[in-house]
Amino acid sequence: MYYGTNPLFLDKNRPRKVVFYGRVSTEHEAQLSALENQMQWYEDTAKRFPNWEVVGRYIDEGITGTQAKKRPSFMRMIADAEKGMFDLTREVCRFARNTVDTLIYTRALKGRGIEVFFVDDNIWTMDGDGELRLTIMATLAQEESRKVSERVRAGQRISRANKQLYGSGNILGYDRKPGETYTINPEQAETVRMIYDLYEEGYGTLKIAKILMERKRLTATGTTK
Repeated sequence: MYYGTNPLFLDKNRPRKVVFYGRVSTEHEAQLSALENQMQWYEDTAKRFPNWEVVGRYIDEGITGTQAKKRPSFMRMIADAEKGMFDLTREVCRFARNTVDTLIYTRALKGRGIEVFFVDDNIWTMDGDGELRLTIMATLAQEESRKVSERVRAGQRISRANKQLYGSGNILGYDRKPGETYTINPEQAETVRMIYDLYEEGYGTLKIAKILMERKRLTATGTTK
């Protein structure tokens, strides 16, 4: 039930159960590290609010933000919200890059008495102008996502037309130097063969990753995770 008309309910100083949501679109080590730093910063910030009890955090790693249904942690957060596990969620990265998704889910949460705080834009969905401001910001975010995709595709087309290798490398099993083609990295190639062999034996991705970490096999960026 939604109690938004109750002044006490709108009081931001009342006791609140809070969760964080964050997302990075790639699993690149630098992005994951940056996300962890952000999450730590928000948790430290939450300590300054004695009425806040942080009860969870939801992170989608290496997943696009275009469609909410393709983000498992996001959908798990929505499911937990329906169980009444919290009443405030703080968005660390963009809640969604799809305007419709943003409005559908924030309205659904609002209907259950759960507020969303969009940190970067200082938007509280329970505020009087919250939805209007959110609609504007979500539309801008969606348009920016579309423009970025167009620029990336255009860059790929130009690279192919000029017979240039696209990207900076970091492909497991290969080495690359500027201006040169890819060459096989013997040590990493062995890891690639392990992945294929384990997959053919029936192992899933999580189990394969666990086995590779146990064997101390390095990723293309030189880590074991």
